[in-house]
Formats: sequence, structure tokens, C-alpha cells
Amino acid sequence: MFSRVLVANRGEIAVRVIRALHELGIEAVAVYSTADRDALHVQLADRAVCIGPPPAAESYLRIPNVVAAAETTGCEAVHPAYGFLAENPAFVRACKESNLVFVGPPAEVMERMGDKVRAKAEMRAAGVPLVPGTEGVASLADLRTAARLIGFPVLVKAAAGGGGKGMRLVSTDEELEGAFASAGAEAEAAFGDRSLYLEKALTPARHVEIQVLCDAEGGILTLGERECSIQRRHQKLIEESPSPALDPEAREEMENAVERACAAIGYRNAGTFEFLLGPDGGFHFIEVNCRLQVEHPVSELVTGIDIVREQLRIAAGERLELTGRAPRRGHAIEIRINAENPARGFAPAPGTVTRFLPPLGAGVRVDTAIRSGSEIPPYYDSMIAKVIVWDETRPAALSRAGRALSELEVEGIPTTRELALDVLASPEFRSGEYSTSTLTDLEGRVPSLSVS
Repeated sequence: MFSRVLVANRGEIAVRVIRALHELGIEAVAVYSTADRDALHVQLADRAVCIGPPPAAESYLRIPNVVAAAETTGCEAVHPAYGFLAENPAFVRACKESNLVFVGPPAEVMERMGDKVRAKAEMRAAGVPLVPGTEGVASLADLRTAARLIGFPVLVKAAAGGGGKGMRLVSTDEELEGAFASAGAEAEAAFGDRSLYLEKALTPARHVEIQVLCDAEGGILTLGERECSIQRRHQKLIEESPSPALDPEAREEMENAVERACAAIGYRNAGTFEFLLGPDGGFHFIEVNCRLQVEHPVSELVTGIDIVREQLRIAAGERLELTGRAPRRGHAIEIRINAENPARGFAPAPGTVTRFLPPLGAGVRVDTAIRSGSEIPPYYDSMIAKVIVWDETRPAALSRAGRALSELEVEGIPTTRELALDVLASPEFRSGEYSTSTLTDLEGRVPSLSVS
């Protein structure tokens, strides 16, 4: 095992990784921008290195600075967490060139899976079901031909993208040309690549993902699914496991498909395979996230497996103690708390947290890097905390989630707490009969959404 690891991130996930390192007896080295000099992850780390000014492009995204911080502090490995450089093959290669172990999949696998068109082709070859659409990068004429063949509505999507960037929903033939131009321009600005492809828009659809761990010896462990259909502008807000949409047979079919895919592509370390469930219950591959996910605590609570610890063990060359299907128990729900202003269309709302009181009690976990007096800078993601609950059954977990959110106190900045409470209380969510369009459907019907 490693003796010293650099954590190439900030905020709650940097705190999460640092705690896992300390529990394994490993020294943690933090990096920080000048905006984060007083941040909790800096204070918890054994050492900390300033890597630049506040903008991420001049600090957390600057590969030479991050690698130099690891080298000068004598680190053996780098944990990227999620976001920033976590899925950047160039960063993986830079670590390798400096004899640093990257805690994640190899650069070559990351590169192939980051190309959405190539990833779909490899999934097809592995027998994983796909959403109907074009088989490669498509021209406007290709998109029009495919859309007429599979039927509207369709999604025009960036081949190199993710997170909703370079994506357009198209309902008619007349909308295609404009969507092609705007999605291409957005994709080029976000990813430096305007290549596009097309998929059938499944409506209503559910977003379900499978968590996996793979070691270097070919061992594969699936940790079940997470339901991530409560989304706003393609960003997840609430996740739960197990999914109310899956029965044991469907769950096993999905995990079997992921196991085949991992073996076929040579996957290693932690990863997440994302799927859409159509109205008929069939599942269709979307993409592979070659990193730790924001919602990984949901899987940890139902399996009892610390995913970050397993990432470190795999990166150190250890084999998985368990392969196949991880045992599961109970039900877990995660609610993301963002510093956003509902009165301004949920725009990011940086500022000073004058009071922060997290909920406590059995079955409640709060992942955060804020305390009373913390500054929320305007330069980074607006998520400030994750409230995760576990109980034996879904109804009990729902009750616990409501109780925990009611106890959460954040003053000084607006947050999405009330939105989360409204969604949890909605008949749609409580019944388990919801989809990726549920939040849109709720607009005007719940107080926190009617103001935006």
C-alpha cells in the first residue's frame, strides 16, 4: 500500500478521500487555489501545496502544477476524485511519466470510453443494448436520415461530451439544422470537438447506473444500481439504491451486461455504467464514467463497501477480496445540497455560510467541506453538501431523508434544501413512479419550483 497520496481535488470529495487515506494509515497531500487556502480539505491534509489562483483553469486543471505538487512532496500516487482532471487521459499519462500511480483506469481505456461513439461501438460488440441511433459521428444529412428512420423525438449529442453539454432535443425535421449548429458550437467550446451523433429520445425514461470495481487480475465486482432520474438541466439532484424500477431479473441482466463489458474493454478500478430505461423496461447503454461518482455513497451504504478504499487497494496492485455481485441490504437515498438561488432560476449563489448545522442520528451521513463561517467561492461547482440516509426499507429511508433535511440548517446563502424536501414529498417520488422528466412536470405544482 502507498505511504503518501496527493488528492487532486477540493471540496467535499477531497475531504472524503483524505479521510479514507487516513483510515488506511496513508499520509494525504492536498492541493489548493488561493481561494481555498482556508478550506477544510487543506486543514485535514498532512501537507498542502498551493497550485495557483482561484480560476480552475489556472490551478486545479493545470496538470504541470498538480504533478509538481505530488513530486515535490514525495507522493507515490494521485487520487483525482471526480471533476477537474479525473477523466483526462493526458493527466493519467503525466502521472505515469513522473512515476506516480493514478488511482483510476488506464489512460487508454479512459480515452476510448470518453469517445462516446467508440464507446457505443465497443458496447455493441460486447452485447450491451444501445439506444437506437447513428453508429458513428454523423453529418447533418446523416442525422436527418437517421431521425426519419427511427422517428422523433431524437437527441443530438456531442461525441466527446457529457453533462448535457452539446446536447439538443429535437422534435421535428425542421429543428434539426438549428440543433446541429448550436450543439456543434457548444461541443466545440466545451470539449474542443464539434463531432455529433444522434440517438432516439426515450420518453418517459429513467436514468439507472451500475457501480463496478475491477482489479488488474480480471476480477470484477458489481455493486448494484443507483436510480438517478431526478435531474434538473441534466444534473442529478437525488439518487437512490435500489431502483424502484428494477426487479431482481432486470437487475441481474444489467449487471451481467456490465460484467461482460468490463471484461471486453479491460476496465480497471472504479467505474459507472449509465443506462436509460425505456417505457417498456428495456435498458440501453449511455456512457461509462471512468471515475468515482458524486453519488457513490449510496452504493457504499447498501453494500457496506468503502469504494474509495477499494480504489486505493486496486491501484496498489491488490486483488478484490470479493467478485461477482456485492451483497446488499436496505435502501439508501442521497440528496445533493447546492448553493443556488431558487428566486433566480437556481443560479449559483456564492457567499458566506453564517451557520451550518448538519443533521445527525442513526442512518444519516453528511459529506461536506463547509462549516459555519465557510466561504463559498464563485469559481467552482455549486454543490456544498450531500445528505445520505439508509434504512431497512424504502418507506423508512424516505421518512429518514425528510427528517434529516428538516434538521439541516444552512444560513447566509440560499440552497436547494426546500426543493429536495418538495421532491421527496411529491406523490411521484414517493410512489417510485418517476422519470427524468418528473422535475419538469412538477414545475408550478410545488413551491420551490414555481418561483424559478
